[in-house]
Amino acid sequence: MEKWYLRNPKVDLDLISEKLGISKLLVKILANRNISDLKSIENFICPTLDRLYNPRLMKDMELGVRIAKDSILKGERIRIAGDYDQDGNSATLTLLKGIRRCNGKVDYVIPHRINDGYGLNERIVKEAKKDGIDLLITCDNGIAAFDAVKLAKELGIKVIVTDHHDISFMEDSMGRKKYILPEADAVINPKRKDCKYPFKHLSGAGVAFKFIQVLYEEFNIDIEESYELLEFVAMGTVCDVVDLVDENRIIVIEGLKRINNTKNIGLKALIKATGLEGKEINTFSLGFILGPSVNASGRLDSAEMAVELFLTEDSNLANHYAEELHKLNEERKRMTEKGFEKAINQIEQKGYDEHKVIVIYEPEVHESIAGIIAGRIKDKYYRPTILLTQSKDESKIKGSGRSIEEYNMFEEISKLKELLTIFGGHPMAAGLSLEKSNLNNFRERLNGQASLTEEDLTPKVYIDIQLPLEYINFNLVEELKILEPFGKGNPKPLFGAKNIGIKRGFILGRNNNVLKLLLVTGEGRIIDGLYFGNIEDFERKISKKFSKEELDKMYKGIDNRITIDIVYTPNINEYMGNKTLQVIIHNYR
Repeated sequence: MEKWYLRNPKVDLDLISEKLGISKLLVKILANRNISDLKSIENFICPTLDRLYNPRLMKDMELGVRIAKDSILKGERIRIAGDYDQDGNSATLTLLKGIRRCNGKVDYVIPHRINDGYGLNERIVKEAKKDGIDLLITCDNGIAAFDAVKLAKELGIKVIVTDHHDISFMEDSMGRKKYILPEADAVINPKRKDCKYPFKHLSGAGVAFKFIQVLYEEFNIDIEESYELLEFVAMGTVCDVVDLVDENRIIVIEGLKRINNTKNIGLKALIKATGLEGKEINTFSLGFILGPSVNASGRLDSAEMAVELFLTEDSNLANHYAEELHKLNEERKRMTEKGFEKAINQIEQKGYDEHKVIVIYEPEVHESIAGIIAGRIKDKYYRPTILLTQSKDESKIKGSGRSIEEYNMFEEISKLKELLTIFGGHPMAAGLSLEKSNLNNFRERLNGQASLTEEDLTPKVYIDIQLPLEYINFNLVEELKILEPFGKGNPKPLFGAKNIGIKRGFILGRNNNVLKLLLVTGEGRIIDGLYFGNIEDFERKISKKFSKEELDKMYKGIDNRITIDIVYTPNINEYMGNKTLQVIIHNYR
């Protein structure tokens, strides 16, 4: 059973509303997202490029750019070591295009998910040496590549790390943390404890973008040119699910403007292949349609196809790559569904859903989709979940974890490092590898040390404002658009309304998967409510509370006793030129 909470931070609504000329309702919603002082709110409602922070504030930024500039001027060979997901793809493109603009001799390499695993490794370093590479620049990885960076230095290769993942640490006997960095020539990561950069939540592409901004300055290239890269940076920012506030909000808004007017042949081809041509691209399109198609190449094939898609000037080749990526993503969806069903069967049979942390080994799941499936299991049971699958090495297993807000997965798994062969991540997600013989020990110890309570493991719904349905109007819905784009850190506002009567119910949709309810407002007005959740579950709960007869009456439009509380978002439905108000029901009770 989920718990509902009404957010109620203390903030002077009248003062801020008057000073900034926005409604108290907007001020309240922003305060609910910890955006409550005048400057932060002003930055939020006016997300302009001149509000981006000075990239030189980032620790080692000037040092790293100086090394890169020196390499470019000397005509040395530079190689970017990227990553196989959308953020890594975006970061790679950002560095590649930026360094090429400065006339650098640059190429790139992306580790193969299956053959290499995540991040800079020994093979990539040795290959760089063989190819005469003078400077390696990592992006969206490298912060934990201690051995690979050390090897590169021993082989005489300069290394700049650009990354955004959490910093590794060791704990002493007193539980004090000692943070450790790879021995690179420059380590650029806003999460460094000695980094004074004001915003800590950039994506890997965001950090790469900051690097190129400073490089452009050094080569006297107009700052405006750096903004052309934002279409890639925005994709990485949305798809890596970092908080869409502060700088990330500016990056995404400006990036979307450019994506919707893109001249990039590959991006146009992908928009067409995924059925988005002629539609406005928004954060949903990036996060759930375009991004997963880009990710599919790194999951099921080579991630280089996705980079080449955005680099090619050949429209036929672009169309070919885009179609391939779309096909790969459809295949990935089928594999995910099958793997999810197998995992659920195992969890139910073995009672793992009673564990505080779900750890399962499902050997036949393709390792590239382990994280996606772990995320879906976490959503279903509201428990941190780690899904492990078979590694190439028969004695090893590897996989991914996804967490809930109440559990810092990175820190908890860090306590068991001696059981792992590879590990990295952040509070909400992790990637790991271990000996198969350590599986049960890992599961038991992870659960044994977890301090999660019953309360922690109860899904929570946070309501922004209690707002009776009669208060909804077109102006309110329009004003809420100021808060877009929505995403992590800036979710869609949720309103709560109590004791709502239902005039009638309809089941709609090609797969009978939409429930439309005619809701009765306090003034007796009717407003459409759409629910996209589990309809059978809804019917069961209504029948249990009010009886099957009352449910039948509701479907027939006969007066009934049913009333529900709802958590909703208001929006405008446009059909054949007519606009009507409606609400999307997210939760009910």
